[in-house]
Amino acid sequence: MEEELRNLSKSAFCFLFFLCSSLLCTLAAVQLFSSHGSQISIFFSSLLIKDLYVHFPQIYAASSALLNEPMPEWVFAVKVLVFGVLLHVYEYKDVLPRFVVLALYCLHIYLEVELVLVFVGAVVSTLLGCDIEPVFNEPYLATSLQDFWSRRWNLMVSAVLRSAVHIPVQPNIAVLVGVMASFLVSGLMHELIYFYAIRLPPTWEVTCFFVLQGVATTSEIVVKRTLRWTPPHRAVSGLAVMAFVSVTGVWLFLPQLLRNNVHERATSECLLVIDFAKRKLFISSS
Repeated sequence: MEEELRNLSKSAFCFLFFLCSSLLCTLAAVQLFSSHGSQISIFFSSLLIKDLYVHFPQIYAASSALLNEPMPEWVFAVKVLVFGVLLHVYEYKDVLPRFVVLALYCLHIYLEVELVLVFVGAVVSTLLGCDIEPVFNEPYLATSLQDFWSRRWNLMVSAVLRSAVHIPVQPNIAVLVGVMASFLVSGLMHELIYFYAIRLPPTWEVTCFFVLQGVATTSEIVVKRTLRWTPPHRAVSGLAVMAFVSVTGVWLFLPQLLRNNVHERATSECLLVIDFAKRKLFISSS
């Protein structure tokens, strides 16, 4: 049990390290494309001094006009229920179609990351007595790639990039280069965390995934600005976005994890935590 808990703590440390290092390296990269480099340098230096701050969701001021509504309790309860059921569905993966199992893996990644960050945010909010900005904003409701990556997925990094790159940099070409640089750095940081988790040389599949997302997102931006394209109904565009992200994720994001059974280790660790919590709760109640 002690060895399993030790491995679990190592995994948690790697995850938190990735959150911190990916934000810092992204800021360092996008600084190259900004005409206000001194302002970003000051901000970047302050983050280095307060490095523990970026392990957690961004604390926001009550006066901000861009606040996200907190997740309704029933939505959170549904996500917890789905995640719990998902962990046990894996027991029957041998009899399920391959595409269903891969879809479940995609759902697993999203739910586990969001629930962990919600838990961390709740702890920080309780300790500091302040509200915490959510990191995700229901990404499955996205109607475009730009909406998915800039307004619904990893909002903390998106907010930093928006203020550090997209607002200061006025020329359209510089904005597009900044978008591509952000996706490239994100891919490299995922390669780093994969190396920590797998201990094998990088295959660059994850980097290709994020570069592909960057190309698709910048292409979408160009089409919207130049052709004045009218998007289809949000149901159609939403399904198209989720299909593109899921299919490319299965193609380039998941293979390295699947080849090295990382998903199985993550599932067993989640079940270990749940079992540990159940036993502690049972002992305390008795």
